Amino acid sequence: MLKKHRLLLISSIVVIIIILIFGWAKRPKPVAVIIAASDQGEVQRTVTNTRAGTLKACRRAGLSPAIGGQISLLPVKEGDKVKKGQILLEMWNDDISAQVSLAKSEILASESRIKEACAMAKVARREAARQSKLLKKGQASVGSAERAVGDAEARQAACQAAKSSAEVSRARLAVAQASLDRSQLKAPFDGTVAEITGELGEFVTPSPIGVPTPPAVDIIDTSCLYVLAPIDEVDAPEIKTGMPARISLDAYNKQFFKGQVRRISPYVLDREKQARTVDIEVKFIIENDNHSMLPGYSADVEVILDSHANVIRIPTEALLEGQKVLVYDKENKSIYEKEVKTGLTNWKYTEVLEGLAAGEQVVTSIDRDGVVDGAQVKIETDKK
Repeated sequence: MLKKHRLLLISSIVVIIIILIFGWAKRPKPVAVIIAASDQGEVQRTVTNTRAGTLKACRRAGLSPAIGGQISLLPVKEGDKVKKGQILLEMWNDDISAQVSLAKSEILASESRIKEACAMAKVARREAARQSKLLKKGQASVGSAERAVGDAEARQAACQAAKSSAEVSRARLAVAQASLDRSQLKAPFDGTVAEITGELGEFVTPSPIGVPTPPAVDIIDTSCLYVLAPIDEVDAPEIKTGMPARISLDAYNKQFFKGQVRRISPYVLDREKQARTVDIEVKFIIENDNHSMLPGYSADVEVILDSHANVIRIPTEALLEGQKVLVYDKENKSIYEKEVKTGLTNWKYTEVLEGLAAGEQVVTSIDRDGVVDGAQVKIETDKK
């Protein structure tokens, strides 16, 4: 009988152990989660562009000759630094240059005629004055005195005509010089030659009205750059000129640069009927930041609408619907849901007004299966 009781006891113990082992094997496994501690810092409310913006030069000119003809001089090449007024391209203009030379020669001749005519007028005036004195003394006839006065007036008129002729010559030179200038392309400002369309000896024609053609020379002032970015029409009313902004470029590995809104477009672009935008221009606050950048880079901007400093904040990715978060319980290695009151928010941080203290840890991997209120968890290192 005792033996039977012992066997029954052993069997019961074995069954209990098996049940415990089976239950342990079937228990819910801890869910791997990533957590982050709430801290104190700055939170900003920002607006970002809807599509990639573009880095543009403050000054850019696509230049084309005003007259058609053959390219006879092309002293620059793409990438060259040029100064304001420097000749970039010149059409064949030997005939116009000859007209300029002729006009200059005519001016020299006119100036010589002025000297001659005015010198003779001066002599004639003296003779007229002498004849008038002699007439008063009775030593000259009335006829000789009148002839002297008439001759003086004629000589003075000839002097004035020579001066007028010189003015005509100068005007003719200005016309010839203007024609010569029309055959040349000169840099309107200090800059860099970005592109040249045409080769030495080629014939070019002006662009017909209403038919755009590539410029002969494209010049860019790279000393001043800004970002042109489209903002959704819903966000545009909150943006004002002078607001601070952050600029980032793919070419610079998302490095941020300080910027400022300098212009807001006065109209809405409706190229895409369902995504209408307003263009804004953001300049670099520190101009040296853009000294090695190239116009045409893609760029993004964040316009800072509001900012709160030294507030409790959590990663925005930790926020659940209904303004709730999952808080990590270190003792029980579990998570529980908690409601919070939020303030400013952006893609990175959200301000917490009530419900959390600095240092409390919240789950940021909220989109994983099994990450729910009351779940047992294990901490996974954020590899980002």
